[in-house]
Amino acid sequence: MAKKTVKGQRSNVGYGSSYRKGTDRDLGNKSEIGAVMGGQVWMVKPDKDAKTANPCIWMQTGIVEFKNCNNFYDCTTCKYDLGMLKSVDQGKQISWQNAMRRRPGLERVCRHSLTNRIENRACAYDYECSKCDFDQFFEEVWTTKTESMPHEIQEIKGFEVPMGYYFHNGHTWARIESGGYIRIGLDDFALKLLGKADALDLPLIGKELDHDKIGWGLKRKDNLADILSPVDGVIVEVNSKTKTRNWPTGSHMGMVGYSWSVVLTLRERSRSS
Repeated sequence: MAKKTVKGQRSNVGYGSSYRKGTDRDLGNKSEIGAVMGGQVWMVKPDKDAKTANPCIWMQTGIVEFKNCNNFYDCTTCKYDLGMLKSVDQGKQISWQNAMRRRPGLERVCRHSLTNRIENRACAYDYECSKCDFDQFFEEVWTTKTESMPHEIQEIKGFEVPMGYYFHNGHTWARIESGGYIRIGLDDFALKLLGKADALDLPLIGKELDHDKIGWGLKRKDNLADILSPVDGVIVEVNSKTKTRNWPTGSHMGMVGYSWSVVLTLRERSRSS
């Protein structure tokens, strides 16, 4: 098994931990935690210097030392965020907003810059995010149109598998993103099996997809291969680049760039909003 990491990214896993390949002899090492996955021994070690791929806003503002976001930056439904706000109300600590207000003017950047989702952008609303037009635009529009490289890719038996993605037996992948949106595309196995395609036959925005049911199709000459949806949801964005005959083939095509097909939001969320 070969491991690939995006340039500039450090290998990390969990909340402040690093990992390495090990052997059966390493399983007795008390300074590390041993695990066996797919016949390979992995050793995990707590690491104070480890970097998080999804830093929490409370960590980035210096309120806590280390916290990885595990709620897809949907702070309104985050139990950790609610707990921290309760401590603020009780006077036990300051809010992350007040922590940012104490910084020099040039360091008062947008919360989305703090969490590494956009480049540096100054906050123009004194961290009153509910009044910020950009904040609403980012959450409702920009997030669904923004794609990113996987932080790490494992090569398994000739196929590239990105870490942090979920896979369906119909050879599609799903990735939960900021705000709880779900981005979906074809995995590397399907792309190599089907070969170069002319285009994808994508559904329209607003269409509901059902788990394990046909969601869209892949066109090749006069043939159309049905693709099953890995989850239920309502389409909020489609990748228009895959509708043409000019989309390329090659490494990572199934993971990034021209790869993703649609972005979904859960039905319950769309009906309550």
